[in-house]
Amino acid sequence: MEAERGNLTRHAIQFGIYTLGDLARNPRTGEWMAPRQRLQELIEAAKLADEAGIELFGVGEHHRLDFAVSSPPVVLAAIAQATKRIRLTSATTVLSTADPVRVFEDFATLDLLSDGRAEIISSRGAFLEPFPLFGYKLEQHEEVFAEHIRLLQLLNEKERVTWEGRHRTAIKQAEIAPRPLQERLPLWIGVGGTEATAALAGSCGTGLVMAILKGDPAAYKPLVEAYRTAGQQAGYKNESLPVGVTGHGYIAKSAEQAIDEFYPYYAHYKEQFKRGDRVFEPLTKDAFMELAAPHTAFMVGSPEQVAEKIVSMHEQFGLTRYMLQMDVGGVPLSKLAQAIELLALKVRPLVDRAIVGQ
Repeated sequence: MEAERGNLTRHAIQFGIYTLGDLARNPRTGEWMAPRQRLQELIEAAKLADEAGIELFGVGEHHRLDFAVSSPPVVLAAIAQATKRIRLTSATTVLSTADPVRVFEDFATLDLLSDGRAEIISSRGAFLEPFPLFGYKLEQHEEVFAEHIRLLQLLNEKERVTWEGRHRTAIKQAEIAPRPLQERLPLWIGVGGTEATAALAGSCGTGLVMAILKGDPAAYKPLVEAYRTAGQQAGYKNESLPVGVTGHGYIAKSAEQAIDEFYPYYAHYKEQFKRGDRVFEPLTKDAFMELAAPHTAFMVGSPEQVAEKIVSMHEQFGLTRYMLQMDVGGVPLSKLAQAIELLALKVRPLVDRAIVGQ
């Protein structure tokens, strides 16, 4: 096991887990999870993933009372002190409402504290709360995001920066400190379904991370095509344009066990986090099983079933990494620990053998 942990490049793809730190009410006990407890469990989950040889741990950003994490780099810095090898990434940093200078400095600090394990996944964001909170206009989010990602790249490349844009105060020969331990922080752009954002990632030469939570993954092929076409036009080679996928799921020894254990938490999550005037129908068991059908991206099942879906996405996209969120709806740490172990010891070998014959 130690040899496996020490050689991350021998695997067909990188595996990761991520969390948004939702403060769910346990569907079995009715008790709400306290933010302090949730954060402690995130650290424990990261330690388990690190010990199992998982390469990546991601923490997402939300600005709502029903989530425990609004500052991923702060949480990841705590995780850095409790782990040894696992890489630490945001999942995601909402760059449409964040100052790129502060983002870079925070993650450069994280990189120093973690001995060079920090990454950034940036996105435009899927929730509306950050826009009024930080004084940004929602109708400008695409333009702001494109400007901010370009500035973030420049900050990543140079110690002293001169820059001028439309949505932030100009910078003149500013010293950008601290510098990360890595020569450059790995930058990724997260996308939910917008080809323009995928093309932006390609033109910038960042990695692309697609959030595929349900349905047929084949529907996301146009995003990969837009990404690689834009990347090639910008002068990047395909091998320098990595593609990752994030998704929801849960792994147990059998499909029946996975469905029975995960369904109550996921159904409660879907009900609990509804907002605004949108009408949400309760998620029935039959509808949940349909979500988890063999042709879908919803990763609920046995190790064999989950591995088969990941291999299929690798064949479609040239996948280089896959990150799974398994704590949705307050899944207990004891069950999450078992699922992490299955991901590392059962799913990974199956994926390796299918892709590279290991």
